[in-house]
Amino acid sequence: MEWFIPILFIIALGLLYGYFSRNRSTLQPGQAAPDFNLPDQHGKMHSLSDFRGKWLILYFYPKDDTPGCTKQACSFRDDLQKIIDMNATVIGISVDNTGSHADFARKYQLEFSLLADTTAETAACYQSLIRLGPVKFAQRNTFLIDPEGKIAQVHLSVNPARNSSDIIGNLKQLQALG
Repeated sequence: MEWFIPILFIIALGLLYGYFSRNRSTLQPGQAAPDFNLPDQHGKMHSLSDFRGKWLILYFYPKDDTPGCTKQACSFRDDLQKIIDMNATVIGISVDNTGSHADFARKYQLEFSLLADTTAETAACYQSLIRLGPVKFAQRNTFLIDPEGKIAQVHLSVNPARNSSDIIGNLKQLQALG
Protein backbone atom coordinates (compact mmCIF):
# COMPACT_ATOMS: atom_id res chain seq x y z
CA MET A 1 0.00 0.00 0.00
CA GLU A 2 3.00 2.31 0.48
CA TRP A 3 3.53 2.41 -3.28
CA PHE A 4 -0.05 3.53 -4.03
CA ILE A 5 0.37 7.24 -3.16
CA PRO A 6 3.59 7.73 -5.20
CA ILE A 7 1.99 6.01 -8.20
CA LEU A 8 -1.07 8.29 -7.97
CA PHE A 9 1.22 11.31 -7.70
CA ILE A 10 3.14 10.31 -10.84
CA ILE A 11 -0.11 9.73 -12.75
CA ALA A 12 -1.43 13.13 -11.64
CA LEU A 13 1.78 14.84 -12.74
CA GLY A 14 1.54 13.13 -16.13
CA LEU A 15 -2.06 14.25 -16.59
CA LEU A 16 -1.24 17.82 -15.60
CA TYR A 17 1.75 17.88 -17.92
CA GLY A 18 -0.38 16.56 -20.80
CA TYR A 19 -3.05 19.18 -20.18
CA PHE A 20 -0.66 22.13 -19.94
CA SER A 21 1.56 21.05 -22.82
CA ARG A 22 -1.44 20.94 -25.18
CA ASN A 23 -3.09 24.08 -23.89
CA ARG A 24 -0.25 26.57 -23.84
CA SER A 25 0.61 29.12 -26.46
CA THR A 26 3.25 28.25 -28.97
CA LEU A 27 5.17 29.88 -31.75
CA GLN A 28 3.10 30.44 -34.85
CA PRO A 29 3.81 30.12 -38.57
CA GLY A 30 4.96 33.44 -40.01
CA GLN A 31 6.80 34.49 -36.85
CA ALA A 32 10.55 34.98 -36.92
CA ALA A 33 12.21 31.88 -35.51
CA PRO A 34 14.07 32.56 -32.26
CA ASP A 35 17.81 32.83 -32.74
CA PHE A 36 20.22 30.43 -31.07
CA ASN A 37 23.97 30.04 -30.74
CA LEU A 38 24.82 26.52 -29.63
CA PRO A 39 27.69 24.04 -30.01
CA ASP A 40 27.26 20.78 -31.88
CA GLN A 41 28.74 17.38 -31.04
CA HIS A 42 32.09 18.53 -32.50
CA GLY A 43 32.16 21.82 -30.57
CA LYS A 44 31.33 23.92 -33.66
CA MET A 45 28.95 26.80 -32.93
CA HIS A 46 25.72 27.15 -34.94
CA SER A 47 23.21 29.98 -35.08
CA LEU A 48 19.97 30.47 -36.98
CA SER A 49 21.61 32.84 -39.45
CA ASP A 50 23.93 30.00 -40.60
CA PHE A 51 20.93 28.47 -42.36
CA ARG A 52 19.65 31.51 -44.29
CA GLY A 53 18.71 30.54 -47.83
CA LYS A 54 17.88 26.95 -46.84
CA TRP A 55 14.98 25.24 -45.17
CA LEU A 56 15.77 24.18 -41.61
CA ILE A 57 14.22 21.24 -39.80
CA LEU A 58 14.86 22.01 -36.14
CA TYR A 59 13.79 19.16 -33.91
CA PHE A 60 13.89 19.08 -30.13
CA TYR A 61 14.20 15.75 -28.36
CA PRO A 62 14.38 14.72 -24.68
CA LYS A 63 17.52 12.59 -24.26
CA ASP A 64 20.36 11.04 -26.25
CA ASP A 65 20.38 7.28 -26.72
CA THR A 66 16.87 6.58 -25.41
CA PRO A 67 14.45 4.45 -27.46
CA GLY A 68 12.18 7.19 -28.86
CA CYS A 69 15.01 9.65 -29.44
CA THR A 70 17.10 7.00 -31.17
CA LYS A 71 14.19 6.06 -33.44
CA GLN A 72 13.62 9.72 -34.31
CA ALA A 73 17.31 10.46 -34.97
CA CYS A 74 17.79 7.32 -37.06
CA SER A 75 14.73 8.19 -39.16
CA PHE A 76 16.24 11.60 -39.92
CA ARG A 77 19.58 9.88 -40.62
CA ASP A 78 17.93 7.48 -43.07
CA ASP A 79 16.10 10.34 -44.81
CA LEU A 80 19.04 12.76 -44.76
CA GLN A 81 19.78 12.61 -48.49
CA LYS A 82 16.11 13.35 -49.34
CA ILE A 83 16.28 16.33 -46.98
CA ILE A 84 19.52 17.62 -48.53
CA ASP A 85 18.05 17.20 -52.02
CA MET A 86 15.19 19.49 -50.93
CA ASN A 87 17.66 22.28 -50.00
CA ALA A 88 17.06 21.62 -46.31
CA THR A 89 19.15 20.90 -43.25
CA VAL A 90 18.20 18.92 -40.17
CA ILE A 91 19.39 19.87 -36.68
CA GLY A 92 18.57 18.10 -33.42
CA ILE A 93 18.59 19.92 -30.08
CA SER A 94 18.44 18.57 -26.54
CA VAL A 95 19.73 19.72 -23.16
CA ASP A 96 22.40 17.00 -23.19
CA ASN A 97 26.04 18.11 -23.42
CA THR A 98 28.35 17.91 -26.43
CA GLY A 99 30.05 14.75 -25.16
CA SER A 100 26.74 12.92 -24.89
CA HIS A 101 25.81 14.16 -28.37
CA ALA A 102 29.16 12.99 -29.77
CA ASP A 103 28.69 9.49 -28.32
CA PHE A 104 25.09 9.33 -29.62
CA ALA A 105 26.06 10.54 -33.10
CA ARG A 106 28.99 8.14 -33.31
CA LYS A 107 26.97 5.14 -32.08
CA TYR A 108 24.21 5.65 -34.69
CA GLN A 109 26.24 7.27 -37.49
CA LEU A 110 24.29 10.52 -37.33
CA GLU A 111 25.76 12.84 -39.94
CA PHE A 112 23.77 15.92 -38.96
CA SER A 113 24.40 18.32 -36.11
CA LEU A 114 23.09 17.74 -32.61
CA LEU A 115 23.17 20.98 -30.66
CA ALA A 116 23.80 21.08 -26.92
CA ASP A 117 21.35 23.41 -25.19
CA THR A 118 22.77 22.80 -21.71
CA THR A 119 21.21 25.97 -20.27
CA ALA A 120 17.83 25.03 -21.82
CA GLU A 121 17.41 28.63 -23.01
CA THR A 122 16.84 27.70 -26.65
CA ALA A 123 14.30 25.02 -25.75
CA ALA A 124 12.50 27.62 -23.61
CA CYS A 125 12.53 30.18 -26.47
CA TYR A 126 10.95 27.56 -28.72
CA GLN A 127 8.46 26.72 -25.97
CA SER A 128 9.81 23.18 -25.96
CA LEU A 129 11.10 22.90 -22.41
CA ILE A 130 9.80 20.48 -19.80
CA ARG A 131 10.69 21.16 -16.18
CA LEU A 132 10.13 18.49 -13.58
CA GLY A 133 11.51 20.17 -10.49
CA PRO A 134 15.24 20.65 -11.04
CA VAL A 135 15.28 18.30 -14.04
CA LYS A 136 14.91 19.79 -17.53
CA PHE A 137 14.20 18.06 -20.82
CA ALA A 138 13.40 19.26 -24.30
CA GLN A 139 9.91 18.33 -25.46
CA ARG A 140 9.65 16.36 -28.70
CA ASN A 141 8.65 19.25 -30.99
CA THR A 142 9.77 20.02 -34.54
CA PHE A 143 9.91 23.39 -36.27
CA LEU A 144 10.13 23.79 -40.02
CA ILE A 145 11.86 27.11 -40.68
CA ASP A 146 11.82 28.73 -44.12
CA PRO A 147 14.87 30.13 -45.96
CA GLU A 148 14.15 33.63 -44.58
CA GLY A 149 14.27 32.43 -40.97
CA LYS A 150 10.52 32.40 -40.33
CA ILE A 151 8.59 29.54 -38.83
CA ALA A 152 6.71 27.74 -41.60
CA GLN A 153 5.22 24.94 -39.49
CA VAL A 154 5.11 23.82 -35.87
CA HIS A 155 4.73 20.15 -34.95
CA LEU A 156 4.11 19.50 -31.25
CA SER A 157 4.58 16.21 -29.40
CA VAL A 158 5.58 14.43 -32.59
CA ASN A 159 5.65 10.69 -33.18
CA PRO A 160 9.37 9.79 -33.28
CA ALA A 161 8.90 7.04 -35.85
CA ARG A 162 6.99 9.27 -38.30
CA ASN A 163 8.54 12.69 -37.63
CA SER A 164 11.02 12.62 -40.51
CA SER A 165 8.60 11.34 -43.15
CA ASP A 166 5.86 13.74 -41.98
CA ILE A 167 8.23 16.71 -42.21
CA ILE A 168 9.46 15.68 -45.67
CA GLY A 169 5.84 15.49 -46.87
CA ASN A 170 5.09 18.91 -45.41
CA LEU A 171 8.24 20.39 -46.91
CA LYS A 172 7.29 19.07 -50.36
CA GLN A 173 3.90 20.77 -50.04
CA LEU A 174 5.39 24.08 -48.91
CA GLN A 175 7.98 24.07 -51.67
CA ALA A 176 5.31 23.33 -54.27
CA LEU A 177 3.35 26.40 -53.09
CA GLY A 178 6.34 28.72 -53.08
